[in-house]
Amino acid sequence: MGKKEETMSKKTRNYSIIYRVATIFTLCLALAACATVPLTGRKSLSLIPSAELLSLSDQEYAKVLTESKLSTDRRQIQMVTRVGNRIARAAEEFLKESGVQDKIENYKWEFNVIKDDKTANAWCMPGGKVAVYTGILPYTKNDAGLAAVLGHEVAHAIAKHGNERMSQSLVAQLGGVALSVALKDQPEATNQIFMAAYGVTANVAALLPYSRLHENEADRIGLTLMAKAGYDPHEAVRFWEAMNEKGGSRPPTFLSTHPAPETRIEKIKSYIPEAMRYYKK
Repeated sequence: MGKKEETMSKKTRNYSIIYRVATIFTLCLALAACATVPLTGRKSLSLIPSAELLSLSDQEYAKVLTESKLSTDRRQIQMVTRVGNRIARAAEEFLKESGVQDKIENYKWEFNVIKDDKTANAWCMPGGKVAVYTGILPYTKNDAGLAAVLGHEVAHAIAKHGNERMSQSLVAQLGGVALSVALKDQPEATNQIFMAAYGVTANVAALLPYSRLHENEADRIGLTLMAKAGYDPHEAVRFWEAMNEKGGSRPPTFLSTHPAPETRIEKIKSYIPEAMRYYKK
């Protein structure tokens, strides 16, 4: 073997070793950064420390409220607050019974109604920061229908779906840097990733749809939460059917992040017997 071929061979071996080490490191990082989804037990990628995510959530939630017109309708406000607090207590009880109450130990629940009749949407940021747009209330119709929506959104939060989506986006778009570094070096891009990950944006085209896996988990956990809060889980079927009827060329904003095919509604029906075990009127 000539000197040139030998040098090339050494380089190839070095690259191979570096690749294997990098692969092992990545796998170790992924394993160390796993979170467990309540009820389903699935392991999910969770690269962002909760403290950093909660701090960012507080900032972005305050910004959204400042830039939005809040509803002054007392009936709407009381309904969202009433149902929201019951879902929040149900979430706390459920996680405590599951032995993972630390997942929301730093949550400070807030429920606000944003006056926007053209936007049918609702979301829950980390820390229990919740917003309901008035445009979704014609679909929820009553407390139980609203409980289906809030149970679903709180389920996304306690399952840390947003953290998983942000972790994946940081890896894909910003090279997997830490959130603090991303906010420092690319604040605008990082904030956009955060808002899209939690379904919080005025630009429907920029909304990031939840995966089928996340939706199934949020449906299943959300039904359990609404049942524990004293709402009939069957009401969730009526809500999603109402959403589906408005499918068409300009579907409600909620469907941009939470697609509702008929197969999904059938899946929800299959989760109801499990949720009914927690139901007390």
